[in-house]
Amino acid sequence: MGKRVLIVDDEPNILISLEFLMKREGYEVQVARDGEEGLALAGSWRPDVVLLDVMMPRKSGFDVCQAIRADAALAGMRVVMLTAKGRDTDVAKGLALGADAYLTKPFSTQELVRRVRELLEAQG
Repeated sequence: MGKRVLIVDDEPNILISLEFLMKREGYEVQVARDGEEGLALAGSWRPDVVLLDVMMPRKSGFDVCQAIRADAALAGMRVVMLTAKGRDTDVAKGLALGADAYLTKPFSTQELVRRVRELLEAQG
C-alpha cells in the first residue's frame, strides 16, 4: 500500500495544488477543508503524514496537531504545519505542540516534497 498524505487547508487553490503535487509523488491523498474535518479524517483514514494549515475555521491547525499528539492511536502520524504565520513564536508553538516540521507560506514545493519524503523515510 502506498503512503498516505492528508492535506488540511481551507484555501481551495492550495488544496488543489498540494493534492496534485503529492499525487504526482505517488502518494494516496485525501483532503479536508477545515480542522474538524481534518481531525476526523486523521482518525478514520490514518494517513502517514498530515499537511496542516494553521488558520482554519472550526478548529485551528494548532488544535488539530495537539489532538493528534494526545491520541495514542495517532501518535505515529507525522505532522507538517503549513502556514503564513511565520513569526518565531508561531513556529515555536507549532513545534512545541508536536509538529514534525513547520513551513511558512509561500513555501517551495521542492522543499515540501523533500520534507515529506524525509519524514516518511524516518518513519520506516
